[in-house]
Amino acid sequence: MTRETLAHLAMLLMSASVAGSFSLGALAANEISPVALTAVRFWLAAGVIAGAAMATTGLPRKAARAPWRYLLLGGLFSIYFVLMFEGLKTARPVSTSAVFTLTPVLAAGFGYLLLRQRMTRRIALALAIGAVGALWVIFRADFAAFLRFEVGRGEAIFFVGCVAHAFYIPLVRRLNRGEPAIVFTFGTIVAGALVLTLVGWGELRATEWTALPGIVWIALAYLVVFATALSFVCVQFASLHLPAAKVMAYTYLIPSWVTLWEIALGHGAPGPLVFAGIGLTVVALVLLLKNEDRPASHRETHSPETARTHRG
Repeated sequence: MTRETLAHLAMLLMSASVAGSFSLGALAANEISPVALTAVRFWLAAGVIAGAAMATTGLPRKAARAPWRYLLLGGLFSIYFVLMFEGLKTARPVSTSAVFTLTPVLAAGFGYLLLRQRMTRRIALALAIGAVGALWVIFRADFAAFLRFEVGRGEAIFFVGCVAHAFYIPLVRRLNRGEPAIVFTFGTIVAGALVLTLVGWGELRATEWTALPGIVWIALAYLVVFATALSFVCVQFASLHLPAAKVMAYTYLIPSWVTLWEIALGHGAPGPLVFAGIGLTVVALVLLLKNEDRPASHRETHSPETARTHRG
């Protein structure tokens, strides 16, 4: 089995892992403050990633240069995760995950503004198809609601978070000064944890941790181990062997995985028309995975923002 094949398998595992954060997060969202949950998640994830960094690249002092970079990135990342769980209080996991598939389109726009990155026509077509499929799922296959642009409150809240996530993606490349991806990730997560702890200190103190239902601890453990640590390893490996566009493409599988998660948890399947929207996101995936006429550049396959595109 080639390393490229293993990289594709790693991204399949990553997309399935991230999808679980939507389904499990929806079960825990109304049991704990999103700020408190995300702060604890970040501190625990920082410990996991610190261990991984010490076992690989180490944590060099020079990586602490210009700490404002980590505060900015950590703040954006915090907004994304807090609004994700805020949105999941009222939105369905499938439609919320569909909102997330709009991130590549938004990231492409910010990439042009910040880095003057351009895309091929095929990638633009794939992003457009994926966006239409995502909107179809978000509006629950109701064409009249689609035309009126009636968006649920939860989906609207999470969309704001996705804008922050999309801005974060090209900003990583803009602010990275040669630090290894795992080191840069550690700095970002620690900064995000500090921001959330300061902003949400009152909510952290007010949370009755010993009285929380088991689903909160299950969701928290899953988020730290699978949606953060495992997904990081998968994306890190894939980014070394696949172009960035192909790594990003697996975002479009997440609504399909969430649908399977919802069925497995006994929450039923969406209507047949909704599956049409999910099908469009799969078409977008196929278009993005298609080989380019020219090989990807070394810089693309090793771009640092690739390692942060698919975090749930």
